[in-house]
Amino acid sequence: MPTSDSSEKIKLRRLSFVLKTCVFATGCAAIVTEYTLATLASYLLGDSIFQWTVVISLMLFSMGLGSRYSRKYTTDLLDRFVLIEFGLSFLCTFSAMFCFWISAYTIHFGLVVYGIACMIGFMTGLEIPLITRLNQTYESLRENISSVMEYDYYGGLLGGALFAFVLLPFLGLTYTPVLIGILNLLVASLILWQFPDRLKRPRILNIQFIALLLVSIMALAAAKPIVLYGEQHKYKDKIVYQEQTRYQKIVVTQWKDDFWLFINGSTQFSTYDEERYHEPLVHPVMGLIEERNDILLLGGGDGLAAREILKYSDVKNLTLVDLDPAMTRLARQDKVFLNINQGSMNDSRVRVVNQDAYQFIKESDDLYDAIIIDLPDPKSVSLSLLYSLGFYKMVEKHLKPFGAMVTQSTSPLYSPEAFLCIKKTMQAAGFATVPYQNSVPSMGQWGWQLGVRQKAMSAEFLKQKLVKHKFPNIETRFFNQAAMISMVNFGKGLFEKEGAIEPNTQFNHNILKYYRQGSWDLY
Repeated sequence: MPTSDSSEKIKLRRLSFVLKTCVFATGCAAIVTEYTLATLASYLLGDSIFQWTVVISLMLFSMGLGSRYSRKYTTDLLDRFVLIEFGLSFLCTFSAMFCFWISAYTIHFGLVVYGIACMIGFMTGLEIPLITRLNQTYESLRENISSVMEYDYYGGLLGGALFAFVLLPFLGLTYTPVLIGILNLLVASLILWQFPDRLKRPRILNIQFIALLLVSIMALAAAKPIVLYGEQHKYKDKIVYQEQTRYQKIVVTQWKDDFWLFINGSTQFSTYDEERYHEPLVHPVMGLIEERNDILLLGGGDGLAAREILKYSDVKNLTLVDLDPAMTRLARQDKVFLNINQGSMNDSRVRVVNQDAYQFIKESDDLYDAIIIDLPDPKSVSLSLLYSLGFYKMVEKHLKPFGAMVTQSTSPLYSPEAFLCIKKTMQAAGFATVPYQNSVPSMGQWGWQLGVRQKAMSAEFLKQKLVKHKFPNIETRFFNQAAMISMVNFGKGLFEKEGAIEPNTQFNHNILKYYRQGSWDLY
């Protein structure tokens, strides 16, 4: 029979293993919580780089404060650890729900997001020092510190992978925080069930555990309506579809017979006036080129630009590259989108590639008669790359000898410097460019840049050709020759700023600076 000393040693080793398991789980939960709050702040407040930087920095700072404060705990360390897990469980469970709910009532809800990040960070910072001190009885200092940190970092790796590939795409911001709250609760349960004899107040802690478990179950049922309630206040019209994918938040709203598509809170189109965007995007370049055998569309996963391209009967192949398979699936299968895009995504001439546009252009060997770029505004570094000198040089290499390209170029009214930056960058890449604009009521004044190789023709000749060109007789709701003449003309002042504008490169993301200088708050 084992002696009492050996039994105690086995029990101590088991407690040490359980503590390390807790560290692994809390490390996983902590990183997922950081990413969830940063994503939530980006979605609710915009400017993803700024929000990720601020939220994660605040959480790390608060973790430092929590670590410092943990030195005040000198007794009942195991009880305190369980209580901390209870607190984290409650905060994580209701973090997203509360942020969405409060966003319906105040414009200062960003302070709430940051405050919750600080509270969760502070409590997370308490965990590691307490576990390290609890485990010091069972291992030497050298082994104790290294093993505790090791398990915490391993948990962080798992948490990051789970967030990117499982939690955000499948559970979204609605249920991921609730799941993390339950994970913290399970960590506490390991201590409660395995070592009740080492707790000072096991009965009270068990009652609290049962209460929090019931709250978590109710939170699972209440999460979706609460989040939807808060999110509905973000939009003027009724939300009829929403999906959080790995890449973005897709929301569709409806007012009477019209639909709006929003991605990460930004308007993509409205059926009220989308032709005033998609027809100017497509028909100037498609009507200008002589051959239309092979067309490349970068972005445009909703199928509306594809609808306009396929109106040309001589188009043999249309390659559509869009990063998010959820968007192209929606455009192919959803009745609302099928009605809007007229089934363009299911046309036999269309090949859909779900890939980053930059990587596609970099890896592809194909040549095209026209390249049409319908990508989001350059709000982040990753999007800025798609408006960079290197990118446009690759685009130029993928054009056939008499090919042409066009890109949406944000608003010349609300962000004139960014608009001019795209023009200067295309020119630096070897394109003769013609900028043009149109009023899109649901989006404001919008701009595009059409380009051909400088060695093929000058910008002035290209402009005259567009103005005088007899476009093919294609059925449109807005675009015609008169519209083209109007769109290439700008008022005074815009191009006077051009001399001070620098091109956008992979190393100097000037367009980010220009875009953020824009007066979007007036729109």
